Amino acid sequence: MKKLGFLLLLWVCSQSLLGQDKSMTEAQRAQLMVQVNEVAETTSTIHTNFTQWKHLDFLTNDIETKGKMIFQAPDKVRWEYNNPYSYVVIFEGDQLHIDDGGKKSTIDMGSSALFQQMNELIVNSVKGNLFSAGDFDRSFYVNEQWNKVVFVPKDEKMKQYIAAFELLFHKETGMVHQVKLIEPTNDYTRIVFSDRTLNRPVDASAFHH
Repeated sequence: MKKLGFLLLLWVCSQSLLGQDKSMTEAQRAQLMVQVNEVAETTSTIHTNFTQWKHLDFLTNDIETKGKMIFQAPDKVRWEYNNPYSYVVIFEGDQLHIDDGGKKSTIDMGSSALFQQMNELIVNSVKGNLFSAGDFDRSFYVNEQWNKVVFVPKDEKMKQYIAAFELLFHKETGMVHQVKLIEPTNDYTRIVFSDRTLNRPVDASAFHH
C-alpha cells in the first residue's frame, strides 16, 4: 500500500508539472502586449527555419516537414518546404502563389473575405502582432518557459476551419517561438521556428513567382 501511495503521489506531482500554465495577471498581459508590439513595429524582415508537424487522429505519427520562411513588411510571406518534398507558398497582398514542385498556380484572395482573414491571421502570427485583431477572443497564460496566447475566432465561417490559434512567445525577446493551428476536429498543425534573424535584406528573387 505504501508503494501504491508513493506511485499515486508521483502521478499527482507529474500532472501538476504538466499543467503548469497559469492565467496572466492584468499587468503581465499589458507587459507582453507592449513587448510584442515593439518587436512587430521594429521588424521589417524575418528569415527563419521552421519545423512543422501535422497531427491527424487517424495517423500513429505526426507528419513532419521542414523548410525556411521569409517575411517582408508589410504583407509578404514565403513558406518554402524543402524536406521531405519541395513546395513553396507565397502570400503577397491579395495574392496566394503556389509552386508545387514546378507546378505553379495563383489564387486571388481579394474575392473572398475568409481568405483575406486567413491571410491577415498568417501574416500577423509571423510578426506576433495579433493583439489589435478584434475578430478573436483571447486568453493569456504563462509558465516557466513561455508566454502563451490563445485566440478563438468569433466569426462563424472561420470557426468552420479554425477552433483556436495558439502562439508561444519567448519571454526575453517577445518573438514568436511556436504557432499552433487547431481545427474543429482537434487535428492541428504546429510550427516551431529556429535560427531566426531580423531585418536582414531579402533577396529580390524570394517573392518571384
